[in-house]
Amino acid sequence: MEHHQGQTKWSQFGSLIIIFFFWGFVAAGNSMLIPVFKKNFTLTQFEAQLVEWAFYVAYFVGSAIFFMISMRSDVLQKFGYKKTLASGLVLSAAGAFLFVPAAVMDNFWVFLIALFTVGLGFSVQQIVANPLAIKMGSPQTGAHRLTLAGGINSLGTTIAPILFGIVFFGTGSEQTELNMEDVKLPFIILGSAFLLVALFLMFSKIEDPEKTEDIVSEPAERFRLFRYPQLVLGMLAIFIYVGVEVSIGSNLPALLQTEAFGGVMEHSIAPFISLYWGSLMIGRWNGGINVFNTSKTMNLLLKFIVPFIAFGVIIGANSLSGKDVSAFYIYPIWIVLFILMSFIGGKNAGKTLMIFGISGALMMVMGLVYPDKQIAQYFFISGGLFCSIMWPAIFDLAIAGLGKNTGKASSFLIMMILGGGVIPLIQGWICDFDQTRPEGILGITFTHFSYVIPVVCFIYLAFYGFITPRILKKQGISLSEPENG
Repeated sequence: MEHHQGQTKWSQFGSLIIIFFFWGFVAAGNSMLIPVFKKNFTLTQFEAQLVEWAFYVAYFVGSAIFFMISMRSDVLQKFGYKKTLASGLVLSAAGAFLFVPAAVMDNFWVFLIALFTVGLGFSVQQIVANPLAIKMGSPQTGAHRLTLAGGINSLGTTIAPILFGIVFFGTGSEQTELNMEDVKLPFIILGSAFLLVALFLMFSKIEDPEKTEDIVSEPAERFRLFRYPQLVLGMLAIFIYVGVEVSIGSNLPALLQTEAFGGVMEHSIAPFISLYWGSLMIGRWNGGINVFNTSKTMNLLLKFIVPFIAFGVIIGANSLSGKDVSAFYIYPIWIVLFILMSFIGGKNAGKTLMIFGISGALMMVMGLVYPDKQIAQYFFISGGLFCSIMWPAIFDLAIAGLGKNTGKASSFLIMMILGGGVIPLIQGWICDFDQTRPEGILGITFTHFSYVIPVVCFIYLAFYGFITPRILKKQGISLSEPENG
């Protein structure tokens, strides 16, 4: 079938988004591993956050290696997108299988090496898959296509905490005895799935995108990073975005375990983690609607219907696992607020990023000051809603005008996923002050106060959404809002 210029290549895109599911599944699974490892190995909150550090620092290492190789040879053009994706999956499979000896030895550091290896494979996959998703159709809907893929990613993030919770603690509200041997099975299955998808990709219809020329002319062999301020600022934005997205979720168990927030036990945390990561699914399913050519009336209806379908998936999946989630029925208030903000942002990446950054900062502030902690927790959880569309918006803005240097720029951006390992460590470090200063700060615990870190992060993301379209305009690059889906 021929695809006219600008039309999304759905058959190819469908094969690609399987990989996005895996990224989300493992990322959210880490949030469940943190309280498990913290209890089993008697770790501080800072030490427990090394789970995220090991996983996300691998993105930096893998992307740095990829970039150095690409300076000598264009890896994607030489080996092709499919082979590069498949090699990344095989590497991740090796890391997943390393969980078996880690569990046998009951060694925290071997678990970190296994997570590092999984992340190393993901870094290769991310470098290829993100720009490829943007290029599989109209440039104007590239960010929304990446958002749609992110919706599949978020399906993985929603399911993972539930499945990991069942494996670790069983179903229902009664806690079963935790055995580190239980960690092996899900990762054996995951590693096998990586290998099967790698084989599937080799026979898929994914094609390499057409070669493009630089908008800013420069010698082919030279790439000057600081010539592209949208990329430099975008690297920091990716660092902060991934950091805040991961940090909110990975420190959520510690917050919920405090007396002020109800002293939630480990075996009851999975639904809250699922709701947080599921909030990203709600937002991404909502954003993905813009990829389709629908009438304005249908688009309007879907913008209200689809988020609540996604919320229903979260409620249904948790209910099937035997958890009581009736307390979550208040959450649609935040979903409606998110929908309203998405209408204001429209289909403009910069404007949407700015509005969602401001909204995210306000939600974190409300979570810090709202007196009823049972309500305050939802302000923090709603950070997932406002993080949901930030990745494609940042990525779309950062690679604008890079032309044939898009691959190099992508590797720089993927390096900045390192933020997912650094910012949670900073927030975890603040949480640990509760051990030496139990009186807290400003009338709240340090674990609660630690959510000031996401406030700062969201403010920068709003700034990036504001300033980048103006930078691009000076370069003669226009990312105009399309008239329809």
